[in-house]
Amino acid sequence: MIVIFTLIIGLILRKLYIRYFPIWHIKCTNLSSILSKKSTQIIDVRDYNESNKMPIINALNIPIGYLKRSYVDISNNEIHIVASNKLEKNISIRFLRKKGFKIIGYSLTTCDCK
Repeated sequence: MIVIFTLIIGLILRKLYIRYFPIWHIKCTNLSSILSKKSTQIIDVRDYNESNKMPIINALNIPIGYLKRSYVDISNNEIHIVASNKLEKNISIRFLRKKGFKIIGYSLTTCDCK
């Protein structure tokens, strides 16, 4: 009984960590400074409806729901993430790091970086 309870609590805490716990050492970067870099690939994890309203030039659009099956389309190792909120940012950065990509920064469309 205690083992089952511990497993359930562990799974709940893992979900909370992946979604809401902040990611350290990756800074919010202004997107205009990234667009000039040729070595960095921009990955837009916003959903298709939102990314069509405000498209980003030369960005690969892979919504967060499709990231697990489409991450193989990412050709470059250095990545800049564009997300609409912190939840999308956290999930995408953790997933891509797990797959061996180097995340150099992120931009949120809901706020400006300082």
